[in-house]
Amino acid sequence: MSGEGSRIAPADEAGVSAAVVAAHAEGVPLAVEGRGTKAAMLRPVQAARTLSLRAVSGITFYKPEEMVISARAGTPLEEIEAALAERRQRIVAEPPDLGALLGATGGGKGSIGGVVACNLSGPRRVAGFATRDLVLGLRFVNGEGEVLRSGGRVHKNVTGLDLCKLLSGSHGTLAVITEVTLKVGPAPERTATLVLPVADEAAGVVALSAGLTSPFGVTGAAMLPEGVSANGVMGPVALLRLEDVEASVRYRMERLRAALPGGRVLEGDESRALWRAVRDAAPLAVAQGEAVWRLSVRPSRASAAVAALRSIGARVMLDWGGGLVWVAGAATSAVHEAVMETARRAGGTFTLFRAPDPMRVSVPVIPDEVPALAALSARVKAALDPGGRLNPGRMRAGG
Repeated sequence: MSGEGSRIAPADEAGVSAAVVAAHAEGVPLAVEGRGTKAAMLRPVQAARTLSLRAVSGITFYKPEEMVISARAGTPLEEIEAALAERRQRIVAEPPDLGALLGATGGGKGSIGGVVACNLSGPRRVAGFATRDLVLGLRFVNGEGEVLRSGGRVHKNVTGLDLCKLLSGSHGTLAVITEVTLKVGPAPERTATLVLPVADEAAGVVALSAGLTSPFGVTGAAMLPEGVSANGVMGPVALLRLEDVEASVRYRMERLRAALPGGRVLEGDESRALWRAVRDAAPLAVAQGEAVWRLSVRPSRASAAVAALRSIGARVMLDWGGGLVWVAGAATSAVHEAVMETARRAGGTFTLFRAPDPMRVSVPVIPDEVPALAALSARVKAALDPGGRLNPGRMRAGG
């Protein structure tokens, strides 16, 4: 095990276990990270000692014919994507690269463990591909240093309680993920995007809904509002993506254009570059010192939410058919209160993705849980991390 000051960087899973055992015995809280690219998400962790999984890296299992891959938690996402690309495969959840959005230094998308711990999914989420749903198995270390596993390396696992889904999106507050097994999918032969001019958000959501409810297999449905652009495409436009073999995409795009006339089609590299920008929320063009929120709302309420957000000077873009609203604006408590109220009125939820540290420690970064759910969460936390040593304060003050 190697450490630099308050940072511990074990070389393997046994070292991770030893570090957690020591922290538990000493009563010392641990900040858990993969490659450190998502440290600016949610609340700052209240811990003087950091456990980094950066050195716990490498692909451990890959069966292209079975479309299953396993990698240690600190493995850079680019390494996994490169290995998959050689066999014309991909992670179908399309995990975003939020390094620029979160102000991470050194670039890169971070680690596969970080992607799973944060349950980050891209535009293809609207077609049913969430990161947590692709996790077949996990190895992890609980808050007492025990090495455990859930799931396995086959598509049909019967393992009782699905801890994979529980740990996906737990932001390292329940356990330290040390290895991830994912199901992957084939890369498409062709990708094409219908760029459809629309009058406003209400018309845009209608167009996105029409595309998603059509029989043409849309795998991306986003909207750039007026004044927002991505890779030379200027809003207000609705974006609908098709992916598959050449003949299938050609036929389905012809039919989609007939159903939604008036647009133009972007092909190949242009289409892929556009969706990378949407995936990473790049069109928001976030300035230093601004805050970024992500709202999850009913698409039918997206246009009203956008109107409310614009009234406080925020900039927005829509993904997931209008169900995901990215928001950038002034990092003030007043704006944050307005964003939370907008989410509440839209019957949705919010996440404060990025803000200056003083703001992150003083406001809720996710909605409060109802009492029954909060009690259940506390019992789960007590079972997996009884000393409360892992990423304290990451999601809620004192938790």
